[in-house]
Amino acid sequence: MNHLPKRLHSIDVFRAITMLLMIFVNDVSSVKQIPAWIDHMDADADGLGFADTVFPAFLFIVGLSLPFAIKNRMKQEEPFLKIAGYIITRSLALLIMGFFHVNGENYSAAAALPQAVWTILTTIGFFLIWLDYPATIAKTKKYSLIAGGILLLALMAFLFKGGDSEAPHGMQPEWWGILGIIGWAYLVCAVVFLLTKGNLSMLLSCLAVFILINSTTHLGLIDFHLLVIGDASSVTLVMAGIAVAGIYEKMAGKGKDTNLWFVLILSAVIFIVAGFLIRPFAGGISKIHATPAWVFICAGISIFIFGLLIWLIDIKGKKDWFHFIRPGGTSTLTCYLIPYFLYSVFNLTGFNYPAFFNEGIGGLLRSFAIAFLVIGLVGIMEKYRLRLKI
Repeated sequence: MNHLPKRLHSIDVFRAITMLLMIFVNDVSSVKQIPAWIDHMDADADGLGFADTVFPAFLFIVGLSLPFAIKNRMKQEEPFLKIAGYIITRSLALLIMGFFHVNGENYSAAAALPQAVWTILTTIGFFLIWLDYPATIAKTKKYSLIAGGILLLALMAFLFKGGDSEAPHGMQPEWWGILGIIGWAYLVCAVVFLLTKGNLSMLLSCLAVFILINSTTHLGLIDFHLLVIGDASSVTLVMAGIAVAGIYEKMAGKGKDTNLWFVLILSAVIFIVAGFLIRPFAGGISKIHATPAWVFICAGISIFIFGLLIWLIDIKGKKDWFHFIRPGGTSTLTCYLIPYFLYSVFNLTGFNYPAFFNEGIGGLLRSFAIAFLVIGLVGIMEKYRLRLKI
C-alpha cells in the first residue's frame, strides 16, 4: 500500500495549474464569441463560470502553503517578532503591487506618460525591489537596486493621473486588486496561524467564524464589513486551505490514510451541498459579490482537486507530467506580472492579432498559447534568477 508522504509536491503542481489557468482566463476575457461557461459570469447573474473558480482556487492554495512556511520558521526557533515581520513584509508587498495595479485600471489620458510606459516602469520597480537577489551579490549593489526600485515607484505615483482627463486625480484606494486581496487574506490568516501556533482545533474554529461572518452578511443578518476582512469571503477560502493542510498533517503517514480520504471527500461534499443550500437565500452564486454559495462551492471544488492531485502526484509519482508548467508553481508572482509587460509592449508597438485569434476557437487557442508562452518565458528567467521573491 502507498502511504501518504509528509512532503506534498501536489501543492506546487496545483499552484502551477492554477497560475496557467489564471493567465488564460485573464486573456480570454477579451475574446469574443466563446461559450459563456468559460468566462466570468455577470455580477448579478446566479451562476458559476469556469473563470470564476480560478481565483478562489488560488486563495485556497495560499492557505495550503502557509502552514508549511510558517511552521518551518517555528521549527528553526525564529523569534515571534521575526516571523510576524516576515508575514507583514509579504503582505505589504502584495498590497503595494495590488494598489498600483488597481489605479492603473483607471489611468487617465491626462497623465504625462502613456499608460503602457507607466505600467512597464511600475513593473520594473516591483522587480528591482522584490527580485530574488543571489546571496553572493554585494550588499551595496543590492540595496542600491532596491532603493532605485522604491524611487521609481515613488516617481510613478507622482506622475500618475487617474479618472476623467478633465478632472484627473492622483493615486487613491478603490479596491485592492487581486494581489491586494491575497495580501489582506494572507495577513489575517497568517497572524491567526501564528497566534494559535497552528493548533488545528483553533484554526477550525476560526474557519467556522469566517464562514459565519460571510454567510450572515449576505443573508442580511449583520453588516460586518471590516477594513481588513470585508465580508470574510477571501479569508474563508484561505483558512479552508490552512485547515485542509492541518488535517493532512494530522493524519498522513500515521496509520490514518483511509480516514484522510474520507475526511477530504466528505469536506468537499459538505461545502458544495452547503453552497447550493444557501444559494437561494444569500444572493445566489456570484464571484463579484463574493456570495457564500460561490465561496462554499469553490472551496469544495478545490478540495476535490487537491485530493486528486495528492493521489496523482504524491502517490502515483506523476510529477513529471506537469514539468512543462513548473515555473507557474515556483515563480508564481513572476508569472502573474509578466503579462503586464507583454500587453504593454503590444500596446506600444500597435500589435493586433489576426481576426481569427480574436474570437471563437482561434481566440481560445490564442489565450492558451499566451499562458504557455508566459510560463515558458518565466522558466527561462528562472535560470538567470530573474524572479520575484517575497
